Amino acid sequence: MDGFPSGPANFAAPFPARHRIYVQRLESFAKCGQYGSRSAKCRSLIPIMTLDWPRRLREFGVFGAAGLFLAFINPFNSTGSADFWLRALYWIGLVMLGSYSAEAARALLDRLRPGSHLMVILAVTSISAAIGVTAALMLIELGLNGRALPLRYLPRLFGPVLVISIAMTGIGYMADRSILAPPPTDAPEGAGPVETFLSRLPLKFRQADLYAVSSEDHYLRIHTSLGEELILMRLADALRELETAGGLQVHRSWWVSKAAIRDVKRSGGKVFLVLASGKEVPVSRTYQAEAKAAGLI
Repeated sequence: MDGFPSGPANFAAPFPARHRIYVQRLESFAKCGQYGSRSAKCRSLIPIMTLDWPRRLREFGVFGAAGLFLAFINPFNSTGSADFWLRALYWIGLVMLGSYSAEAARALLDRLRPGSHLMVILAVTSISAAIGVTAALMLIELGLNGRALPLRYLPRLFGPVLVISIAMTGIGYMADRSILAPPPTDAPEGAGPVETFLSRLPLKFRQADLYAVSSEDHYLRIHTSLGEELILMRLADALRELETAGGLQVHRSWWVSKAAIRDVKRSGGKVFLVLASGKEVPVSRTYQAEAKAAGLI
């Protein structure tokens, strides 16, 4: 923490000084929690608080259900006659490993090739999950039997793993659009996409005009006619919810409303959209064709 010694330096200080250090740290932690951990300083001090824990808990529920199902059907008789609880632990662990391998691959794909077709995303995530699980199975074989899996058996192992990974990716995609999607907070019945989206914000923002949405770490910054506000949400979920809201993604971390654009600025080969608030939104090369087709640039 800024201004406080850390690590061994704490124990080099006299006891009263150490006591003051820990009290000050507890006060800072409490303030971050009290004000919602929205400041950059708070997010850097206690990054674990910025995780979307309700979503993560729903993910763990999906992992557990998928693992129990696979333990029950025991595909390809992969775990033989092992007790059910052992099969459940085995499959839940593999499902979690495959899911996080796929999530890492999806994040890399979004960075390198934003806006990829859905089938490309599903193929990349399925293959990445299969690679991660296959590597884990090879390590398990090495650890339990003390021998590496011969390379000639690798296709026989990877094939069934890929089949299961494709099935789990499909289930994960459906869960992501239903069980794992963040529910709106106080949206009135029959509300449009913008009104539904803004219902997550404090009351004063709910009648505002939505200008743009930008991604910051685990947060989204919502740009409106009444100012800005941070919420804990994934950009992918926001894009899905705002699909029919009269806007488009112009950067891997920006969505803008067409009605909020007042000007276009070019500088050093870069393109920026100027919002009604005066905020300048970058348009990346990847999205310039879409922005041009929409008449924004």
